[in-house]
Amino acid sequence: MFDWLVAHQELVTILTNIGTLLIWLVYAQLLYFGFRRQRRPRLIINRGKNKDIHARCIISNMSAEPIYIQHILAELKTTDGKLTMDVTDWEERPSGKEGESTRQAPREESSSDGTRQGPLQAGDFLHIASFNNLIHSVAEENDIVLQDGRPVGDLAFISLTIRLICIYGSEDQPIGAERCFYLKDDKQPYSLVPNNWDTRRLASMWQRRKLRQLIKRLNSTPST
Repeated sequence: MFDWLVAHQELVTILTNIGTLLIWLVYAQLLYFGFRRQRRPRLIINRGKNKDIHARCIISNMSAEPIYIQHILAELKTTDGKLTMDVTDWEERPSGKEGESTRQAPREESSSDGTRQGPLQAGDFLHIASFNNLIHSVAEENDIVLQDGRPVGDLAFISLTIRLICIYGSEDQPIGAERCFYLKDDKQPYSLVPNNWDTRRLASMWQRRKLRQLIKRLNSTPST
């Protein structure tokens, strides 16, 4: 065996170098995947306290770094189409009677200076409103008459999607996150059923380009 190694030492050296290179490549790949996973933004949109539309809409930042929340959108899907409202600077107030306007929140219910725009620290969370108030506000914004929390006439609510547009760390491009909740009309009030177990991350090149276009439209739309 030793004589064979001496006779083929050049081949053994080449194979050893190749093996060492492969080990370093695997090690470098593991380091890269670990760094990439640590740097990847991670936002969670969930319901809190209840499982119906009176639940609070909670946004949690599980990323390694703070995330700057730029826009929060509520998209109400109905049998006549989708209705979208920017709720970043919208303020709620505890609703008394059904169908009562949910604007003009008290100071203690609002974020800093009455806006939800701003940095969200790593491991921190923000509750933006109850799903019920979000639905009522989108309906009010689009002149939909509600009775007992449901639209009057043939119109029906299907789902509510919460969509975030954020800036993560030192990245130049926006990232997003969204989660859809079905409005199950099986009792009073609506049951709130997530369409997936996790929040969908919007971070691909195509998705970021769409987010940039959406930001331009939102910035060019006068506030109401």
